[in-house]
Amino acid sequence: MAIKDVGRPEWQHGSSDQHQMRWLSNAVAEYIVAQRDRYTPRAEPFTEQLRRALAAFLTPAVLGTRVVTLHSERVHNPDFYPQLEALGFRNLPDQSTMGAITFGDVVVSHLPLNNGLLFHELVYIEQIPSARHSIIFRTVRDGLFNGGCYEGIPVEVHAYALGARYQSNTHEIFSVEDAVRDCICRRAY
Repeated sequence: MAIKDVGRPEWQHGSSDQHQMRWLSNAVAEYIVAQRDRYTPRAEPFTEQLRRALAAFLTPAVLGTRVVTLHSERVHNPDFYPQLEALGFRNLPDQSTMGAITFGDVVVSHLPLNNGLLFHELVYIEQIPSARHSIIFRTVRDGLFNGGCYEGIPVEVHAYALGARYQSNTHEIFSVEDAVRDCICRRAY
């Protein structure tokens, strides 16, 4: 499989495309489950102060998310990153440099949690079940596949936009659930 000079993978079409997508989807799912299982025993509900600050924006189910703040350790990149790089994927997010990462219903933070960081991560928890994993996976794959970066993926752009909206005026109440549903209806993901 040749890698194009512009940094985009030579993704095979047809049955091998389906095989590669299935492999990648399974690898990502296994990584998320393994990380969730690793950090769940240390995860706790977030503070009542953070819960009150975010309650008007998020569903009760999302507010049940558990969090862990790491000290003297970092989340490692997935073992499958070298295979993705061999396929030509570039700009893969370095897990160890991210402020926080969401694994299912557990947020793992490298930084002390604040309202903005937690809000951003909780948007993902609202996006994933609403948009279905297949839609999220497709937008992530296509965003990276087309030579983009993680920050340019539609679900990431939307999470940043909602986070900016929240942080610009925490008194302007809006529903993250409704905003996600609207994006899905408009096929923005």
